[in-house]
Amino acid sequence: MKFNNRLSDIDRLQEDIRNLRPLGKKALEQLREFYKIGLTWSSNALEGNTLTESETKVVLEDGITVAGKPLRDHFETVGHAEAFELLFRLAKRREITETDIRELHRLFFYRIDPGQAGKYRKEPAIITGATIELPPPSKIRRIMAEFVSQIPDVRAKVHPVAFAAWLHLRLVTIHPFQDGNGRTARLLMNLALVQDGFPVTVIPPILRPDYIDALKAANTGDEEPFINLISNMVHEAQRDYLRLFRTLTAE
Repeated sequence: MKFNNRLSDIDRLQEDIRNLRPLGKKALEQLREFYKIGLTWSSNALEGNTLTESETKVVLEDGITVAGKPLRDHFETVGHAEAFELLFRLAKRREITETDIRELHRLFFYRIDPGQAGKYRKEPAIITGATIELPPPSKIRRIMAEFVSQIPDVRAKVHPVAFAAWLHLRLVTIHPFQDGNGRTARLLMNLALVQDGFPVTVIPPILRPDYIDALKAANTGDEEPFINLISNMVHEAQRDYLRLFRTLTAE
């Protein structure tokens, strides 16, 4: 894996973040809610969900539907928020299992299609606009088992940000679920980041073309654009975290 020089900047900011901890309970709760809304909105929007960030906040905090918006968009929002809460429970330990991945998908997807939630696809699939050949359903269980077995070794060898990006890339390449693979991959990526002490990282919908192009490049063997994109997003997340900390602790 190749990286840009952003990783050295990331390491410096991460040291600043470590020096601020532990945060008070109230500040932690506010940060968690902030990130739950931000990640839920951005990850869903990347996949075409029409709720705005403000509408996402209303759905999650007030429990009401937004007039004129599809019911599926609301289901995706509530489900993603539930998966986000699981992410933080899983982050209390530093391991990632196949069950964790499937449960992240199940929570996100069970309102949309309970028969497919948390279950590997049973039909062939293609990714629109991509040339990558996805594994057939008959091989998914074996490939997922191999993927998860590689996690401890890869994690031990590479930078935490590169590891999180690798998890994302590997999951979308396997494409184990009939739908919801991108959102599960971004949740998985953030699980790894939070486990290693990094702030929740979002990919803004405005960067969707860059994100898709980087994924396509990775599918042809060039992972550097994707690693660089994720590195830049983590760096921005760190800067936001420090800014939010200053706001929450200002007298």
